[in-house]
Amino acid sequence: MGKFVIKTTASGVRFNLKAGNGQVIATSQAYKSIATCKKGIESVRKNASAPIENQTVEGYKAVKNPKYEVYADKAGAFRFRLKASNGQVIASSEGYTTLAKCLNGVASIGKNAPEAVVVEE
Repeated sequence: MGKFVIKTTASGVRFNLKAGNGQVIATSQAYKSIATCKKGIESVRKNASAPIENQTVEGYKAVKNPKYEVYADKAGAFRFRLKASNGQVIASSEGYTTLAKCLNGVASIGKNAPEAVVVEE
């Protein structure tokens, strides 16, 4: 089972969503408090099954928020960001070497986030 791990850093409070094997699937922005970070976690849970907007294909079809935006960064790695219905980014991924691995990361959020426990470190 996955878990949300909340950590306080120099820039604020963040969470990582980790899969059952301990691998980080997604990371949050910096929040001002643990309470607002927990609201971000609830937003990820609520939007975990959002549709995917694949920006790596030419002429891709725009999707309304909430959505996952899948894109290639400047270094050529594939990444995703989960946007809430208000358009705010609530989680983002590491860089993946292939589009398939990136899409597996999106699927992993859908599998792990809804039932993930919350742990403060």
